[in-house]
Parts: sequence; C-alpha cells; structure tokens
Amino acid sequence: MAQRIVIDPVTRIEGHAKVTIQLNDLGEVEDAHFHVTQLRGFEKFCEGRPFHEMPSLMARICGICPVSHLIASGKACDALLAVHIPQTAENLRRVLNLAQITQSHALSFFYLSSPDLLLGMDADPAQRNIFGVAQMQPTLARDGVRLRQMGQRIIELLGGKRIHPAWVVPGGVSAPLTADNRAAILAMLPEGIAITQRTLTWFRGVLDNYADEIRTFAEFKTMFMGLVNADDQLEIYDGVIRLMDGDRNIIADGLKAEQYDDYIGEAVEPHTYLKSPFYKPMGYPDGVYRVGPLARLNIVNRCGTPRADEELAFFRSLDAQSSFHYHYARLIEILYCFEKMEELLNTPDILSDRVRAHAQPNARYGIGVAEAPRGTLMHHYEIDDNGLITRANLIIATGHNNLAMDRGVLAVAKRYVQSAHLTDGMLNRVEAMIRAFDPCLSCSTHAVGQMPLHLQLVGGDGQVIEEVKR
Repeated sequence: MAQRIVIDPVTRIEGHAKVTIQLNDLGEVEDAHFHVTQLRGFEKFCEGRPFHEMPSLMARICGICPVSHLIASGKACDALLAVHIPQTAENLRRVLNLAQITQSHALSFFYLSSPDLLLGMDADPAQRNIFGVAQMQPTLARDGVRLRQMGQRIIELLGGKRIHPAWVVPGGVSAPLTADNRAAILAMLPEGIAITQRTLTWFRGVLDNYADEIRTFAEFKTMFMGLVNADDQLEIYDGVIRLMDGDRNIIADGLKAEQYDDYIGEAVEPHTYLKSPFYKPMGYPDGVYRVGPLARLNIVNRCGTPRADEELAFFRSLDAQSSFHYHYARLIEILYCFEKMEELLNTPDILSDRVRAHAQPNARYGIGVAEAPRGTLMHHYEIDDNGLITRANLIIATGHNNLAMDRGVLAVAKRYVQSAHLTDGMLNRVEAMIRAFDPCLSCSTHAVGQMPLHLQLVGGDGQVIEEVKR
C-alpha cells in the first residue's frame, strides 16, 4: 500500500526544512517535495521603519551572510538617494562581499558537505560530520576552519564586527579603510590562496568516487541566472542579469537588475513557506532556473583572475548541469575572492577618506541587486514622503533555487530510495542534493499573505485536539 517517508529535519543546512517522499502501491517513488518549515517575515515588519535603518536591519536576517544583505540593502538605499557612491566606497563594499563569500563557502564546503565527500554518502551518521572529518583528515578540517576564520577576520577589519557589521550605509560606507588594516588583510591572502589550491587538488581526486551522484544530480535541466560585467566576467557586486540554458546558450542578456519585476515572477506553493521565483517569459513552473556559484561560473566566459581562470578551464570539462558541481564551483570562487581582494586592495585610492555620498531621499523606490554566496540577491524598497518604508520585497538567493531544489529531491529520491530495504545512505543522498545548493532558509522566508499555514493543538497525551490549515 502507498506510504510516505519523511526526512525531518534536513540536516547540515542553515535553517529548518523537511522532505516528504510519497511511495505508490508498488513501493516506488511517485512524488517528493522539499518543505521549508520556518517563516521570518522581514518583508512586513520592516514597514514603517526609516529607510536609512534598512541595511543594518536587513543584516539581521542572517548570521551566516549578513554582509550580502547589507550590500543589496545599501544599493537599494543608494537608489532611494539617487546618488553615485564614491569609487573607493564601491571597492570597499566589493572587498567586504568577497570576504563574505569566502567565509560562507568555507562553511558550506568544509563543515556541511565535506563529511559526505570525504567519508562517503553511506558512512555511519555518527562519524559523518565535521568531527569525523577532523579525525580522518585533520589538515582538511583545519583548512576549513582557517579559511572561514580569514573571511570573518577580513569582515571585522573592514566593518568593525564579524557578524552584523553596520559599516555599509546609504551612500557608501561609514568609515575609510586604514593602512594597518589593509596591510593585515593583504598579509592573509597568500595563505588563503595556498589552502584553496590544496583543497582543489584533493577534491579533483575524489570526483570519480561520486560519478553516479553527479549523474543523478543532473537528472533535470534548468536555466542559470546571475550577474555578469561588461567584460563577460564573474561579477559579485554590479552588472546586468544574464540567463543561459543548460547547454550554455544565452536565453536573455543585458537585463537590468532594477527591472527584475519585468522578468521574474514569484509563485507560492501550499507545501512550503519559501516563495518560488520563475522566469516570466517561460511561465510557471517551466521557468525554473538556478543561481549561485554553479550558475555564475556557467554564465560567464572568464572569472577574471589568473588562478581561478585556470581552474575554470577544467571545470568546463565537467557536466555543467549537475548540481553536485556546486561544491567545485564554491572552491573556484574562494580562489577568485582571494585574488580579487588583492587586486582591489592595491587600487590607488583604496585608503581615500571619500567613502560616502550624503543626500536626502530623491526617489520613491529603490532596488539593490548583488551576488550573495548562494546567488543573486534582490532588495526592493518603497518609501513615503517621510522616508518611511511602505513596502519591501525581498527575493533571496535560496528562493531563486527553490523550484530546482524541489525537482532535485524528486530526481534523487527516484534514483536511490527503495522502500523494500531503506537505508540511511539512500536518504542521505536526498539531503546531500539539498546541501549542494547550500540553502539558507533563515534568509529566505519573508513573504506573507497567501502563504501556507498549518497549526495543530496537541494535548498532553500527544493526540491532536484541533487542527487548522490554510
């Protein structure tokens, strides 16, 4: 008879989620869904706040990638002021975001996913964690800790705090970079490059162990979306939106980020609190796409830094559709981040004290778009005559990937889940598909209105007394 398998909670991700797998009468996987079970609600409770508070308020969305929200929010506020910020301020914001991407990617690869990659998908769950990694390969574990430490330390040297810095403000940044802090950051970069290259060498050596997972994680095709710059290179701060198909054919190019509403729609499903963005010209749900490191490396011709471009050449020989290769893409981006930080910190005016443009609000709405660790991040604010927020719309990177994750769960479950002899390794592969995207669910659930609602009143004996569903 038909059965349902529930994975609750999904482990080694940021936030709360579960997976349900529906089996038919023959014990075969018939359907599966990824459920995000938490709601943060920032879109509503920031209404009525002064717009200049928004960067610091938005940083509180997440403790893993607060800088990305700072930057997208800061750019939206720049648009409300209708100013061009000083070039030094832009470069400093870029360095801050590069440090953010570095520490977040290190967390994802080393802390959350390396247990699967080093110990194997079928390893004992008691060992398949960061402690098991430290026991089996101490250097790999230490390298992960060190990379994350460097990224957070750079954030601290720039913004004054490792988590939730308030340094990014409307019009630029609140204080210039000092010569001592610049020297301290530059001194870290060679070690970061060496660690990343060492990890890349190791990771290329284990790819053949996961040939079946790589194929399965590519069972369905989607488009890829992200920012590119005028030189057709990897872009994490500004640029235009590009969409490509799975064969790297351009679907749309040169789309203005501030006009996202013309080509991005947002759907709501009853099984999750996470919105499902889609590409409007292809409709819902056919307009599914992916964002993040895998997408970013697929839509550009070059990274724009020598070591990262060398790695990109090998990356291009792999199956670009496989979500498994998010892991490889993260390592390439960490390498790029260290190289790019060195380049930016050696620009002539990086120590300039001209780091903020001052103005009153000159526009009724502002849209800020940047690349977060997990993909394209969009903040859209509207204000009244007093500069108070009347509406906020947030499309978080993880949200862009929602449809792709949901389809990925089904593809992996169909390949691996066998109800007759269910094993932990089978279910771990379903979770591993989600971990490949590195979802940040605390970041991404903000919409209210027609969101699903399921409340249960449970008695002391564990029985459901009353139940309400919407």
